[in-house]
Amino acid sequence: MGAAGKILKKGLGEMGLNSGGGNINWFPGHMAAATRAINARLKLADLVIEVRDSRIPLSSANQDLQPRLSTKLRVIALNKKDLANPNIMHKWVDYFGSCKQDCLPINAHSRSSVQKLLELVELKLKEKIAKEPTLLVMVVGVPNVGKSALINCIHQIASSRFPAQEKKKRAKVGPLPGLTQDIAGFKIAQRPSIYVLDTPGVLVPTIPDIETGLKLALTGSVKDSVVGEERIAQYLLAVLNTRRTPFHWRSVHDNNLKGLQKGTDDKHGYNLKDLLPKRRILPVSSDVNYVEGVAKEVQCALYSSLSEFKGDLEDENELEILIEQQFEALQKALKIRNKATEARMMVSKKFLTLFRAGKLGPFILDDVPL
Repeated sequence: MGAAGKILKKGLGEMGLNSGGGNINWFPGHMAAATRAINARLKLADLVIEVRDSRIPLSSANQDLQPRLSTKLRVIALNKKDLANPNIMHKWVDYFGSCKQDCLPINAHSRSSVQKLLELVELKLKEKIAKEPTLLVMVVGVPNVGKSALINCIHQIASSRFPAQEKKKRAKVGPLPGLTQDIAGFKIAQRPSIYVLDTPGVLVPTIPDIETGLKLALTGSVKDSVVGEERIAQYLLAVLNTRRTPFHWRSVHDNNLKGLQKGTDDKHGYNLKDLLPKRRILPVSSDVNYVEGVAKEVQCALYSSLSEFKGDLEDENELEILIEQQFEALQKALKIRNKATEARMMVSKKFLTLFRAGKLGPFILDDVPL
């Protein structure tokens, strides 16, 4: 983000994101124990799959483990590639390649995508350690980057290759960061025998700066309650504005004015919770149309507010004024009629839900190092 990034970081402090002296408890206690367990198991691992979030390829790295991981055979799996900007993703692959590091963007919910990852893992292991009878692969990463989804997909593939494993317990999957705490192993290859172990997600014990912490919170690797939804939403708006992202939504805004947008006039008695997996009462297509309509209303509101803004986005005080205006615009776009305090919380939650579900478009928040 260049100069805008520097102003953004300065503005974050001015906007109260460092309140309390910045003493945010990012790192839950049970995960400190998990870090010790991973360090012990790393000695046994022949290869490590380090899962990161494609939207934050550097910020989602576990910095404490990097010195250890660099001594191991390693594949970096950039998960949730469907939520990341494909125009920038190839630059990240090139960057890791320039660092002599194997890297593969994946979607842990896609069997074909995970199979490509396993093919790379098997290739690297058979190249380096062809004489070993049994090889262990370890999956590591910060919370909520999709380790459990990856493990479950690996289990499906392993079960089809070696059916005797089919009835084994799958890795636990939960919506909250740091939930997976048990370790399971699945055989994925024979001659040599290759087993994949699941390990608990471990977040870096010290977030190097507030913006890294906010990126982790925005993508779900830190619980919303740790930082606060409103702070995270403020940060997202600051990022969108300093990158001038809403200007890319001009066509959505123009089509809305021309009355070409479809589905936004439907009056349904449900909300963004429809994005979450559950038993549905209404047809899936109807739900999708509603959510897409809400996303377009949000994009139009942010485009209009930024277009009408006459201030300087490089000035943190003026950026703060714009963000306050956008909270009001989002409240109208999301049709929230609650009182001020409740409204800001509801606006923040729905806005973040849209972003995390990819409804506002694909993003990569980290900048590719020069």
